[in-house]
Amino acid sequence: MSGELMPQRAPGAAEAGLIFLEAIRLHGEGRLDEAAALYSQILQDHQTQFDCLHDLGLLRLQQGRPADAIELILRALDNKPQSFQAHNSLGVSLMALDRTGEAIASYQEALLINPDYTEAHYNLGNAFRALGRFAEAVTSYETAIAKKPEFAPARNSLGITLQALERPDDALVQFEAALSIEPDFAEAYDCMGKALTALGRLADARQAFENAVKYAPRRTSFYHSLALSKKFSIGDPHLAALELLAKDIEALRVDDRIHFHFAFAKALADLGQYERSFEHLISGNLLKRRLTGYDEHAELVMLERIRSVFTPQLMRPQRSVGDRSRVPIFILGMARSGSTLVEQILASHPRVFGGGERAAIRVAVEGLAGSQGTETPFPEAVPSLAPEQLNHIGKHYIAELRTIAPTAHRITDKLPINFRFIGLIHLALPNARIIHTRRNPIDTCLSNFSILFAENHQPHTYDLGELGRYYRAYEQLMEHWRTVLPPNAMLEVQYEDVVGDLENQARRIIAYCGLEWDDACLAFHTASRPVWTASARQVRQPLYSSSVGRWRPYKDMLRPLLEALETPGRPLA
Repeated sequence: MSGELMPQRAPGAAEAGLIFLEAIRLHGEGRLDEAAALYSQILQDHQTQFDCLHDLGLLRLQQGRPADAIELILRALDNKPQSFQAHNSLGVSLMALDRTGEAIASYQEALLINPDYTEAHYNLGNAFRALGRFAEAVTSYETAIAKKPEFAPARNSLGITLQALERPDDALVQFEAALSIEPDFAEAYDCMGKALTALGRLADARQAFENAVKYAPRRTSFYHSLALSKKFSIGDPHLAALELLAKDIEALRVDDRIHFHFAFAKALADLGQYERSFEHLISGNLLKRRLTGYDEHAELVMLERIRSVFTPQLMRPQRSVGDRSRVPIFILGMARSGSTLVEQILASHPRVFGGGERAAIRVAVEGLAGSQGTETPFPEAVPSLAPEQLNHIGKHYIAELRTIAPTAHRITDKLPINFRFIGLIHLALPNARIIHTRRNPIDTCLSNFSILFAENHQPHTYDLGELGRYYRAYEQLMEHWRTVLPPNAMLEVQYEDVVGDLENQARRIIAYCGLEWDDACLAFHTASRPVWTASARQVRQPLYSSSVGRWRPYKDMLRPLLEALETPGRPLA
């Protein structure tokens, strides 16, 4: 039955009850259009029928129409405001529109009415996690689990949150618990594989990804995880499965198509089919670029503004006002330039704690607007900062850093984008060590273009021309820092030099950080610390040179990138 065939006569109460039961049956069978027609027929003459409004709202949400769902569920709540189920459903619908704050309020309202409603505790955890409020998410998931220990999705989501808090061992406990409840829980296998990868248990991780694919053979994000964990060869059954998916790609959702293209590109590159591989990289990046909302003009203008604000005059008189701590070591530059390798070398030293990618400097920058009682943003807010404010930024950063390693002699911060904030870092933390990692520009950009970054990170990497122009702007900013920083304030480390002469480069890095040499730094691949970046697999292996000159097989396909990168007097190869 369709909307066009809906009877004009409104049903009576008894008849409406029978129609409602039929609508529920069709809804349960997934026959959504037919069920919707029956719900709508009932509502012609029973506009305040709570169950019908609520169930039709849930159906519209299933159909990808969250705005319609919200309208219907609000009408249901007008009729029955104490329905904790409807408040929960409203929260789910609001989440679908990224109205996360309102969703949290809806879940909390449901829990005020019924504190034992497990589903709302779980959904509240999801909302907190979406906002990066991980501690609150953990509390919500743990409450849901306490009320319903066999709730596998809550255990899996708790594991994901513990991963975000860089607690992979604790995360594994939750994934294992989820799988003991639901042995075919594909997403839990995928999440387990990522935690195992971070811990360097690569063979176990690959098995977990294979299980994820086994139980959800059309979830291409699981194939993508698997592709990154192995090297494909002719006859590989997973390669054959990808070939089959390629024939049905238009039936996949956009997100699944994106993951498919990146997974298949990796598999084809393993086989040496570079042109075909690159075609899939182009397709995957094009789809991803449409979803990013990247504003190239604003991004490049921001990098220009930083150069114009951090003048030699600003940098010189302020050099001694920040916190004097020597604890932090910043490792920064373009993503995929060797920063994870450098951090792993340093973190192998017994007096260094590898802190990974920390957000504290970025958070401090975001807090600058309004710090003077105005709305002046970064970078324009920096020149008006008083010495005590710069000192406070430095002290606050050190306090945040100390929460992860209270007694470490040195702690690394490997957030690549901190290259934007080098001037502020030096003013607030004049004794911090700053290591700039560099790599061949084309290899760097191709490596970025080959990666599907988490969430909306690195949005400039999904178009070759935009990526090349961003790289040039980054290079110009780094050249600016070289001119305004004092001598030895920053160490430049070239990835190719590290690959070619590991010991001498490692000794240079360790000496720059004021540390005595330790041979453990040469065995960085055996370190047991968790590694969360896209290079987590590479740094578990002895140093290899195959990634040097990686771009050459793709040369004829990289023209937009090469043209964007070209500058007078600088050879690219």
